[in-house]
Amino acid sequence: MPYTVDFDNVSTIGLESSPVAEALAGLRANEARYYKNKYDHAFTVQPASDASEVLASVTRILSEERDIVISARPLEVTSFEAGGFRMAYVFYESGLSVNVMYGIEDGTKRAVGFKLSEGMDVPEELASRFKFARQKSKLAGEIRGSYFVIKGEY
Repeated sequence: MPYTVDFDNVSTIGLESSPVAEALAGLRANEARYYKNKYDHAFTVQPASDASEVLASVTRILSEERDIVISARPLEVTSFEAGGFRMAYVFYESGLSVNVMYGIEDGTKRAVGFKLSEGMDVPEELASRFKFARQKSKLAGEIRGSYFVIKGEY
């Protein structure tokens, strides 16, 4: 069942099985606030099992672009268009958030972003490949993030 993320009253709904559920909920709320403020978009997530095509798309891009397979269990996903981009997110039980930003027009930005919830270790499949920059968030505490540019067409 879809859930519209409330960034004023952060909730762990859908994320309860994560060992860093509160931090992951803050990370998810941080993303919701960004899209509401920038694009007036309501950030709505659903269980990964209810949107297997979104999960399959993100999994395919990670695999084909960088031979990355995320070992954590996916909990929630979302996909939407905003500001000329197709966006897809997967929130994993480990506290990892993966987003795919794909510019609709040729020549626009296309990238995959990784964000780590406060309190989680860098996943083994990412540790040797990426350096993570730190940023502070009122909703999520300290977020560590990294990204790579998508080279293929999807």
